Amino acid sequence: MPAPDVVIRAGRVVDGTGSPPRTADVAIADGRIVEVGKVDTGLGSARVVDADGALVIPGFVDIHTHYDGQVTWDEHLTPSAWHGVTTVVMGNCGVGFAPCRPSDRDRLIELMEGVEDIPGTALHEGIPWQWESFAEYLDFLEERRYDVDVAAQVPHGAVRLHVMGERGAQREPAEPDEIVEMGRIVREAVTAGALGFTTSRTTNHRTSRGEPTPTLTAAEDELVGIVTEMAGAGGVIEVVSDFRDLDAEFGVMRHMVESSGRPLSISVAVEEHRAHWGALRDRIADAAGDGLPIKGQVASRAIGLLMGLQATVNPFLVAQSYREIAELPLEQRVRAMRDPERRARLVAELGQRDGGLIGDFGRMFPLGDPPDYEPDPSTSIAARAARERREPADLALELLTADGGRGFLYYPLFNWVDGSLDAVRQMLQDEHLLPGLGDGGAHAGTICDASFATTLLTHWARDRADGLPIEWVIRRQCRDTARAVGLEDRGVLAPGFRGDVVVADHERLHLRAPYMAFDLPAGGKRLLQRADGYLHTFVAGTETYAGGEATGALAGRLVRGPQSIDA
Repeated sequence: MPAPDVVIRAGRVVDGTGSPPRTADVAIADGRIVEVGKVDTGLGSARVVDADGALVIPGFVDIHTHYDGQVTWDEHLTPSAWHGVTTVVMGNCGVGFAPCRPSDRDRLIELMEGVEDIPGTALHEGIPWQWESFAEYLDFLEERRYDVDVAAQVPHGAVRLHVMGERGAQREPAEPDEIVEMGRIVREAVTAGALGFTTSRTTNHRTSRGEPTPTLTAAEDELVGIVTEMAGAGGVIEVVSDFRDLDAEFGVMRHMVESSGRPLSISVAVEEHRAHWGALRDRIADAAGDGLPIKGQVASRAIGLLMGLQATVNPFLVAQSYREIAELPLEQRVRAMRDPERRARLVAELGQRDGGLIGDFGRMFPLGDPPDYEPDPSTSIAARAARERREPADLALELLTADGGRGFLYYPLFNWVDGSLDAVRQMLQDEHLLPGLGDGGAHAGTICDASFATTLLTHWARDRADGLPIEWVIRRQCRDTARAVGLEDRGVLAPGFRGDVVVADHERLHLRAPYMAFDLPAGGKRLLQRADGYLHTFVAGTETYAGGEATGALAGRLVRGPQSIDA
């Protein structure tokens, strides 16, 4: 064993393989783990970290983020880096910023702004655009340093615009020669180091102009033609779809995998009015039984909207009395909403609305601090207002204007079925479904789910009465997510693997309430969320976070293509 640089002593090690916790030391040398067990006391100049009683786990591998713009201007990929994440994979959902001709820059920004709710002004101000091809984008990123490792996928939306121009944006069918060209670009991107290819087929994804994503109606021959070019180059495929015709759409997915031989993952969420996730899961399992490498990506809690006066949405947006003051600074807006006469009008105007998400107070909750992501239905705005014999809108207004208007209401949009997360538990237990969908870097004004990894450690591996074994949770969010995208050199604490290690006080670990920051380029806003209880985060053996705060070390790099422990 080479002389270690770091020894993490006497921690409760959960190594990512699914083995139960054990007390052990972890030694790291030259960025790799060299021993897990009892490390000799002759350590020379090694730094010794006392982890007695603390949880020691591999760094989390988050395979579904949208840091494609942020990586071009920011060294700190927060909020993910605050939650034990040491590797992020971006370029999901078919959106990103390469390849890109200068004439398409505005289009790609509008697409990202609309699909992922990232302020367009921040993207215009922050992205330096020193590339055109995907390989040039990777070359640009390779010169930069981060607090986590970064891997990229090539997005279908950008490729379609690059090849088809306005016809691509308008979702016209691709000609055979255009399909060949798109396949060539994707193959070259994967050869240059992209982890794979992603596309979107959901009507929920629209540009900031309200137009459907360019890839929404891409025909089967286009999708199959593109991924067939990956057969010799490698890479993975990621798809988000509405599955409105489940059999036909899943047939397209199977064909993509059969023609390319490449692994594919699908976003899976439960919509209460269209609870077909079980049928989708069965088709994924059937495909696996036929030897086709298809997995689902699932969330570790409800995918929930945060409603607030600083957020993109709040219940009063529909009220004329709110629109009259909507552009006022926050302090003045709060004062106006508290005025008795305007408050009465706001409550009356909202009470006249018939249903709809924005007035669904039976599914709307105070978020709390620490936040409650599995609220009891009896704590909803509607239920509480009924007990207090007042209008739900009046209670919502009171809560939204508290703390100077900085509070949030929580609306669990997907996965919260019959008032619980039981469906999420079923999904997390399933071997064919992987934790993902945290969307780090995205949904800046509406959703803050990059903390999914912390929810796994707290809600599922500690707090819920019928939770999940911690060794299962760690294996799934570390080793299995890494392997799913070809990063086999991380996610496990064993000799030869990357020295990406997290030390946490598991009993004290908890999420703080999300808050709105205005720290993006051009003063753009984004929701952020921290956690207490993370003691140390190491990336390739270098401590990047201590006590939840950045050390200033930037040990993260661009990851080019699949990795093995021999790399």
